[in-house]
Amino acid sequence: MSQTVARAIDIIGFVSQQPRSLNEVAERAGVHKSTALRLLQTLEEAGFVRKDARGHYAMGFQLIAYGQLALDQVEARSLAHPVLQELAERHGHTVHLGELVGDRIVYVDKIDGRGSVAMGSRIGLQAQTHTAGVAKVITAYQDPATQERILGKATFERYTDTTHTSRASLDQDLRQTRARGWAEDDGEHEGYINCIALPVFDARGKVTHGISVTALSAVAPLTELRAHLDEFRKAAQQISAKLGWKGNTP
Repeated sequence: MSQTVARAIDIIGFVSQQPRSLNEVAERAGVHKSTALRLLQTLEEAGFVRKDARGHYAMGFQLIAYGQLALDQVEARSLAHPVLQELAERHGHTVHLGELVGDRIVYVDKIDGRGSVAMGSRIGLQAQTHTAGVAKVITAYQDPATQERILGKATFERYTDTTHTSRASLDQDLRQTRARGWAEDDGEHEGYINCIALPVFDARGKVTHGISVTALSAVAPLTELRAHLDEFRKAAQQISAKLGWKGNTP
């Protein structure tokens, strides 16, 4: 990849997280401020970044338009959305749809329930392989080669006391996930929330997507979420059927 293109992509991701000053962008890109300014001006002309009232650079509105076009082209998202919407409305928790994209698991839909709380997940962002329930459930059902590629990108960064910080610990979790048919996030990224995730199968019987139901642990701990497993599993199966799955789990 061209170094200039790579820098531009990195800058877009950097300013999309929060508005950044010219100095911050230059430091991130490892270039002189004049070079960073030229890159930012080009991106601004294309609508990929914009200046806020403080003169800092933020995500441009053109990216939002392109992002919506991309989401509209994700067939699984459009098929799954009504099922996820009903699930979120019924239980009041946040519901995610994750998709395997290359060697990454990406959030392609998120619906906040009435009792939802702010969390780090966002549509279009990568789910942390070693913490996110939806990432773990998708990874658990992959063939060994694909699983190895996915796990090779895991950071094992510690966020809470329950975070998996080693490959051995995560491998054990994935084996348990595959054996019982669902994954759990026991406050592994944000200590005050937990979730249960289930696999979604496509017409080939492969797990290309997963859904997760995320709640405040003080409101709905894992024991309560597990009590609704049959209902969550039914929702995952409904989405699987829409993707052509005939019920023959590998």
